[in-house]
Amino acid sequence: MGCILLFSSLATFTLATEPASAPAYGVRMEQAWIPLRDGVRLAATLYMPDGANPGEKFPALLEYLPYRKDDGTAAGDYPKHAYFARRGYVSVRVDIRGFGASEGVPPEREYSEQEQADGEQIIAWLAHQPWSNGNVGMFGISWGGFNSLQMAMRHPPELKAILAVDATAELFHDDVHYMDGMVHIDEFELNMDMAEGWTGAPDYTLDEKVLGPRFDSPPWSLLYLKHQHNGPFWREPVRPLKEITIPSFLIGGLLDGYRDNVTDMLMQAGGQVKAIVGPWNHTFPNEAVPGPQIEWRDEAVRWFDHWLKGRDTGVEHDPRLVIYMQHWHPPDPNLEHVPGEWRREDAWPPKDVRPAALFLQPDHALAETPARPDAHQLKYIPSIGVEAGFWWGELLSDPRPVDAFSLVYDSAPLTEDLAILGRPHALLRASATAPLADWFARLSDVAPDGTVTQITGAGINGAQRESMSKPQDLEPGKVYPLNIEMHLTSWVFPRGHRIRVAISNALWPMILPTPYAMTTSLELGGNHGSRIVLPVVPLHGAAPPSFSPPQPSEERTDLKSEGFPWPGEWTLERDEAHQKTTVHWKGKDGYEFPWGKETDYENLTYDADDAHPETSSVRGEAKSIFELKGRTLVWRGHLLVTTDQRNFYYKYTRELLKDGTVVKSKTWQETIPRDHQ
Repeated sequence: MGCILLFSSLATFTLATEPASAPAYGVRMEQAWIPLRDGVRLAATLYMPDGANPGEKFPALLEYLPYRKDDGTAAGDYPKHAYFARRGYVSVRVDIRGFGASEGVPPEREYSEQEQADGEQIIAWLAHQPWSNGNVGMFGISWGGFNSLQMAMRHPPELKAILAVDATAELFHDDVHYMDGMVHIDEFELNMDMAEGWTGAPDYTLDEKVLGPRFDSPPWSLLYLKHQHNGPFWREPVRPLKEITIPSFLIGGLLDGYRDNVTDMLMQAGGQVKAIVGPWNHTFPNEAVPGPQIEWRDEAVRWFDHWLKGRDTGVEHDPRLVIYMQHWHPPDPNLEHVPGEWRREDAWPPKDVRPAALFLQPDHALAETPARPDAHQLKYIPSIGVEAGFWWGELLSDPRPVDAFSLVYDSAPLTEDLAILGRPHALLRASATAPLADWFARLSDVAPDGTVTQITGAGINGAQRESMSKPQDLEPGKVYPLNIEMHLTSWVFPRGHRIRVAISNALWPMILPTPYAMTTSLELGGNHGSRIVLPVVPLHGAAPPSFSPPQPSEERTDLKSEGFPWPGEWTLERDEAHQKTTVHWKGKDGYEFPWGKETDYENLTYDADDAHPETSSVRGEAKSIFELKGRTLVWRGHLLVTTDQRNFYYKYTRELLKDGTVVKSKTWQETIPRDHQ
């Protein structure tokens, strides 16, 4: 099926009374220091509208990140901030305290109280500058989206609206440290643990007064591994979504791990919410692969024009949600364009959704009628899962290698097309022969030729079956009801295809293995037997307003960049004789600046042993090389996490080399008891 994508300017909405701001200004970059009450100064780059009339006032748009505005994100910052500056905004990029050019020591964690308190002072400073009209908006992707949500929860009076891309407020369940409440380690830990120890561009000073406190900051991954269930540590940075009372524009991707926040906000936020969800991974829609790509910056201008400039651009009449209905495609990690069409939903859940239950049958079928009583057993194989992805998203190859070690249930061939939109639920009755087990449910589309395309899934830590805050051991052999709410998806199953549900107890290396050899069991039969509930909707929804195609982006001519670590490259090795499996991942990127060149390397090695599930490991190496005038600096980070049945064994070493000689090195090493993980 082809994609239906209509292009036109969003400024032509029939309900709009005023067009969005046109590109009427030049762009002037200014460097500024933002003073904080404790004497620390934060570094800011202001993208100013050049050519303004004397006394002309502008709103501010804030992007607030630790990722080093003068080197790490410099190339990507300009196309966004220059776009807004040309349209009458002072677009501002600020480094978080202790990162990049900002002064101070890195906070003890991401989304700290310190970061947020500083953010309130930044917003107030922006609102009271001579060029300011007093109104501030926040925007950003990932971290910048996270703290946009968090700052909105704190109600700074000058913050009038936000735009959060690929972000969530569920830190324990959704973020990259614990996915669905289970331990996850990926390249983010490598990057952030090493970046804490850097000084800012272009000087990269080795002055011990600046370098020392940064270099000696404990790695965040150590802190996160000490908080293995939900609780105050994970909840303190966020407040209930109902606390967000200012207008919020959300952009999400159906291949992004944070997409569930969009529908959570639609149901819970206290202010007006507008959302777009496309078939994208963790990226901005104008540069997304897979596509279809759309322009988002023009929508951002319409949004902020209304709330920060007082222009009636029609945004209050926009659909609450525009979402992409994905149509079937074969599994392909290199797919450039997802077939499907856009549809609007003015309520969530959709007003015409109906739950459709399919029961797991003794013959491994899926059927609408309850099954007769039976039980299916599954031997736990810790090393399965890499073909099902490194997180709940991304384009995948065929997941049948994972299905081979899962309990698999297929429907009969469909007699007509079937569309779903929402979050499927796997309602299982399950038991294990060990005191700890994880369960994973995956939903796939099986084509007539046997090809399998994974659509969505989710997992549950059995110890967290009743509470993610108070995990409890499983009683071996006892049957427990489990509700696995899969991650947001849309899909049209074509006539003649089958619906597949696959259940496993491992999804490695996305999730570290549980430490006990065991067999698990699914109980079938009756109206409350194991089943999946699909959110079925009509094949075609209401057509939304059309989107603009991506506009050419302005680039800085003094910078060059190449590559990005994710998804990088990965290989799988199996030692069948010794029942051991290894996954290797590596990524590389680089930048060229007027003052020199930066090259970044990262690699991860995951090991699992099917005969000894208690022994797994993650080894990571990160290296950033700065070739500067007259010297070469290299920051390195080495991460090692190993396990046995009772403990995680953690070791991290941070190093700094100058011209090939180690000038600083620090190691953190701890034994951390496993807490139902």
